[in-house]
Amino acid sequence: MSDWLTTPLEYAFFTRALLAGTVVGAMSGALSTFVVLRRMSYIGHGLAHSVLGGVAVGLAFGVDLYVGAIVATVASALLIDAVARQRGLHADAAIGIVTTSIFAIGIAVLAVVPTRLNVEAVLFGNLLGVDRTDLWVAVGVGALFAVVLFLLYKPLVFATFDAEVARVHGVRASGIELLFSLVTAVVVVASVRVLGVLLIAAAVVIPGATARLLTRSIGAMLAVSTGLGVAAAVVGLYLSFYLDVPSGPSIVLTGASVFAVVALGSAAAARRALGVARRFSPPSGPAGPQGTGAGDGGDDGQVPVGARHH
Repeated sequence: MSDWLTTPLEYAFFTRALLAGTVVGAMSGALSTFVVLRRMSYIGHGLAHSVLGGVAVGLAFGVDLYVGAIVATVASALLIDAVARQRGLHADAAIGIVTTSIFAIGIAVLAVVPTRLNVEAVLFGNLLGVDRTDLWVAVGVGALFAVVLFLLYKPLVFATFDAEVARVHGVRASGIELLFSLVTAVVVVASVRVLGVLLIAAAVVIPGATARLLTRSIGAMLAVSTGLGVAAAVVGLYLSFYLDVPSGPSIVLTGASVFAVVALGSAAAARRALGVARRFSPPSGPAGPQGTGAGDGGDDGQVPVGARHH
C-alpha cells in the first residue's frame, strides 16, 4: 500500500501535478459551495468554454496560454454582467450568449490559423503537462481566492441568499455579483492544466452538491465541499497515474462516484426515517359527530391555515 502511494512521488511531474491539483481542488470545492447555492452551475461550464477561445486567439498571436485565457475569461465575466443587466434577461441567458460566442471564435481561429496547441490536453487536462508555471499560477490564484473569501465572506453569503435584502442593508450586491464572476473566471483559468476545459464545470459543481446533501449549514458546507474537492483531486491524480487516463476525467469521475454514494445513502436514510415515523405515529381515529377529525379545526381551538383571513 505504501509503495502504491510513494512510487508516483518519485517523479517530479507527478509531485507538481499533485500540489497543483490539491490547490485547484480546494479552490474548486470552496467555489462550488457558492455556485450551488446561487444556482449558477452553468457559469463554470460557460467560462471554461471561454478559456478555449482565449487560448486559441492568444496562440494565434504568439501570446502565452495563460494570458489569452485570462483575457478571455475576464472579458466574458464582464460581458456576462453587462448582458445580464438588460431588462428581461437573466444570468443563464447572458452566460449562454457570451461564452458560446467566445468559444466559437476559438474554434474558428483553430480552423484557420495553424497552432501547436494540444487540443486534447486543453480539453481533458494533462498530468504530464503540469509544469512549474502551472503550479505557481495555481498557488497564486489560490492565495488570492483565499484572501477574497476571507474579506468578503459575510457580504457574499448575504448576497447569495437574498440580494434584495442585502442591498437594503448596504451590501453592494451588484458589485459582489461581478466580483464573484471574476473570481470564478480566474479559478477556471488556474484549473485548465489539471482539469481541462470541458471538465472544469463539473469540478465546481460536484463538491458543493455533495456537501449540500450532507449538511445545511453554509459554514459546514464550505468546509466539507473544500475537503471533497481536495480528496477528489488527490485520488483522481493517483488513478490517472496508474490507469494512464487524462487527469481531468479521473478527478471528475472520483468526485461523481462520491456524489453517487452520498445521494444513494441520503435517499436510503430518508426512506428509513419515513418508515420509522409511520411506524410510531399514533393512528388517526374516525371523525366524530362534532367533526373533530384531524385538520377540521375542532374543539381544540385550532384554526386551519388561512381560516382567520376569511
